[in-house]
Amino acid sequence: MDASSRRAVLATLGSAATALAGCGAFGKRRVRVLVAGSLQKAASETLQSRTDAELAVEARGSVQAARLVAEEKRDPAIVALADPALFERLMSTPWHAVVASNEMVLAYNPDTDGGERVEAARRWFAPLRDGSVSLGRTDPTLDPLGYRTLFVLDLAADYYDEPGLADAVLSPEQTYPETQLLAQFETGAVDAAFVYRSMAVERDYPFREFPPELSLGDPAHADRYRTVSYELPDGTVARGGPIEYGAVRRDDSPRTRTAFEAVLASDWLTPHGFTVREEYPRLVGDVPDALTR
Repeated sequence: MDASSRRAVLATLGSAATALAGCGAFGKRRVRVLVAGSLQKAASETLQSRTDAELAVEARGSVQAARLVAEEKRDPAIVALADPALFERLMSTPWHAVVASNEMVLAYNPDTDGGERVEAARRWFAPLRDGSVSLGRTDPTLDPLGYRTLFVLDLAADYYDEPGLADAVLSPEQTYPETQLLAQFETGAVDAAFVYRSMAVERDYPFREFPPELSLGDPAHADRYRTVSYELPDGTVARGGPIEYGAVRRDDSPRTRTAFEAVLASDWLTPHGFTVREEYPRLVGDVPDALTR
């Protein structure tokens, strides 16, 4: 085989591989699902077990995920994000479904000296402020967990009368991708991390709960949460509020409809520490008439 023929064969094989990238066993077409990092395990394991459709799950920080879709760098059939506001703000999606809620907590590694200090502290922020604990968090420019960490600290500064708390606690080297944050406990890189309750539950790590005025998990304190905000690099503003997760279906194929029905059922989220309220799924916006609830 000469070089030109070999290149032609490789090109053909490459095209075939690209075509099959969205296919499962025996060429069965998969449903591409792009989810928030905190949904990765729930989607890959429990959601998959709740539907006959074969899922191809990719996890990213929600801001990054929304941008990838908006910039046409990803074309998933289903998108599930940790902040429903991103559907309108970054993706210009005319509708979405709200499927779950969560709350912020401070997880800690009970096997490190720093983790023990977090566990024993009268006020959870004291060992973070004095620098005796290595802390992990996510990048607020990439996902809501990052800017919600800032919200918790801003609310805490007022709640505890501790001006400048965020500046005292945070530093640039603390940021990790959401999908890798708690794995830093295993490597010993961090003693504690600002995470969603669901993330700590999934990995069976102990955590300090925040007062409901700070946790972003109690709708009764929505007005207080709305007093904090964060401006993203593109100039859009993320505002505080009770944490909710949303999802949208981006095509009407039978396999996608089947998978999205499982998403709306929300029972795939409860075992992973998410809160599923009676009002969910809550449909928002110009919802398609044919949507199966």
